[in-house]
This record gives sequence, C-alpha cells and structure tokens, in this order.
Amino acid sequence: MIEIERKFLVVSNTYKLQASSKVRIVQGFLNTNPERTVRVRIKGDQGFITVKGKGNASGVSRFEWEKEIPLIEAEQLLKIAEPGSIDKVRYEVKVGKHTFEIDEFFGDNKGLVVAEVELSAENEIYEKPDWLGIEVSGITKYYNSQLSKMPFTKW
Repeated sequence: MIEIERKFLVVSNTYKLQASSKVRIVQGFLNTNPERTVRVRIKGDQGFITVKGKGNASGVSRFEWEKEIPLIEAEQLLKIAEPGSIDKVRYEVKVGKHTFEIDEFFGDNKGLVVAEVELSAENEIYEKPDWLGIEVSGITKYYNSQLSKMPFTKW
C-alpha cells in the first residue's frame, strides 16, 4: 500500500497523440490534512474513495489505500466535500515499460498539465519522453488536495 510515483510538469501536448486512453475525472476532498488526505473521485462512470498518508522526505513515496465505491455514493460524498474541487482529463501513455498518467486540468486549474509515473522503487530507472518537463515530486502546491484549495490560476 505504499505508492511510489514521480510527478513532472508537461512541456508540450504531443502526449495526446500517443495516448491509449482518455477519461474525465472529478474529485473532491473530505479531508486535506497532509497527514491523511481523504479523496472522493468520479472517474468516468466509476466512484472511488482514497486515503493518502504524508509523503516521505523525498516526496516520492507515501501510503495510499483506494477502494471502488458505487457511483451514487461518490456523488453523495462529493456533496459534503471541503470547498474546492478538481476537474481534469487523464491521458495514459505507455513509455517503455511504464505508463505515464497525464492530467490536463480545467476550471480554476486550467493551464496546468502534470504527468505522473508509478514505480516499484524510488531509484527505478524509467524512460523520459520528450514532453516531460521539470520534476515537481514532493512540491505540495502540485498535490491535487492543495490545488483544490489554492488553484493554479491564483498562484
């Protein structure tokens, strides 16, 4: 249940040509405390609840638990979420042995595009596509929980 992922800014939209899938995601947070963030997400026509712990010193690893829940329950939970929500489209792009998830944000976060890659170890080698920009792993203002409170367009 430890998630190891690196997060990057995206410098061009060429990833869209390489994407194998695309899905809209709407999410809100029941708790944005960095010690234990609780997220409710609607991804396409599926609902999820996720608990994330505080990141380690590098910001690359942290506890994550996720469970699929009925769509109607996710919709109801979003109604009691903290103020601020996330609206984005996620693209998946296979690069070498890894799949990058690229999130294009809308609403108050319009203009922000980030890519994440999940790894099996913090020092795992992975291929970096040409559309990958600077790494922002561990920079809390790029966490979705923080973007819901202090959106990209207000920086």
